[in-house]
Amino acid sequence: MDLKDKLVSSFMAFENNIDVEHPVHDVRIEAMKNFEIKGFPSKKEEAWKYTSLKGLQKIDFSIFPKQEKTLEYKDVKKYFIHDIDTYKIVFVDGVFSSHLSETTHDGVDICLMSSALTKPMYKQIIDVYFNKVASKDESLTSLNTAFSKEGAYIYIPKGKMPKKPVEIIHFATGNEASLLLQPRNLIIVEENAELQIIERHQSLTSNEVLTNSVTEIFAAKSANIDYYKVQNDSAKASLIDNTYVDQKDRSFVNVHTFSLGGKLTRNNLNFYQNGEYMDSTMKGVTILAEKQHVDHHTLVHHIQPNCESHQDYKGIYGENSTGVFNGKIIVDKVAQKTNAFQKNNNILISDKATINTKPQLEIFADDVKCSHGCTIGQLDEDALFYLQSRGIPKKEARALLMYAFANNVLESVRIPELKTRINKLIAKKIGVNLGFDL
Repeated sequence: MDLKDKLVSSFMAFENNIDVEHPVHDVRIEAMKNFEIKGFPSKKEEAWKYTSLKGLQKIDFSIFPKQEKTLEYKDVKKYFIHDIDTYKIVFVDGVFSSHLSETTHDGVDICLMSSALTKPMYKQIIDVYFNKVASKDESLTSLNTAFSKEGAYIYIPKGKMPKKPVEIIHFATGNEASLLLQPRNLIIVEENAELQIIERHQSLTSNEVLTNSVTEIFAAKSANIDYYKVQNDSAKASLIDNTYVDQKDRSFVNVHTFSLGGKLTRNNLNFYQNGEYMDSTMKGVTILAEKQHVDHHTLVHHIQPNCESHQDYKGIYGENSTGVFNGKIIVDKVAQKTNAFQKNNNILISDKATINTKPQLEIFADDVKCSHGCTIGQLDEDALFYLQSRGIPKKEARALLMYAFANNVLESVRIPELKTRINKLIAKKIGVNLGFDL
């Protein structure tokens, strides 16, 4: 039985354990029908031309963990941003860990998707927002919707701001020989409200782990959201991350993605600007080695006039690693006065590393300011020689140049403690200790 057939048969068992009167029962059924028709994406599809899932489909993943495993905080402390106080929503092998978490209902809801999907008090919110911005055509998003049960549920009412940032962390322990996880997050930030989120998927095992995650984000009028994705996983961990953002008038949503490790990572980041005078920002730093593969797919759809979007992705690729960047900006006919910027710069530090980059513009308006571009090159030999002539060893000189290359992305990180952590992760990835923070 291949993975697709196993998922279809497992869905039948999953449905048998769920009340048919469940608020999203029909949504799940329809999503599974879509996945059954389309199956896993292949390289024949333009959007997946450079990323193959064939190898993952041959693995006999466990769909549901057979037993729960408890983790002690001291064993996983290093994966938290423990320099600051945060709300924490922590999952271990897809199961909520209450003793590692800190949730709240004090003026805001920072809790579990399972509660939101089952408790009557949340039904009105679920009816309005659940599966409303997520793609109905993307097969892996449909697969996640079909099995949607657990994840983070965050609701910030009008004019509110949580007392501290939120950390969402998913741990895989290796209890199973190979495990498939499908977390579903729903984040709603109402008018004039603010939110900061740090998300991480972390495997603690050398066993195969595949995470198929979907996050829906709704930013109401004048809302402000900072979302940070830290991807620094093990050599046997694969992640398919689908994030959908719906923005209204004068809202600001910033998403930073730090892809520093993992077997295969696919980031699908989709922004839909359903209002005026708003700003969408996507920035990313990718540093890969060995045979790691990261694929960034971004979409910004400018639907209304007088809006901005900014994309800036930096990539450093070594050994036999592979990078993909496919960014698309769509400007509708009525979206006049749009200012859209897209840039993807890459450095190859190995002759065997590969980058496939394709920035795209589809503009149907005539009064706009849009630009896009990409570069692929190596470290500047003249700059490297200059640093060495000033007494800096070659290894440290190369690291300095790499830091400088990625620094403008780090500048916009608004949580100082997170910025420090990312600096340290990058230094470790490059293999040096510079002794200072940028």
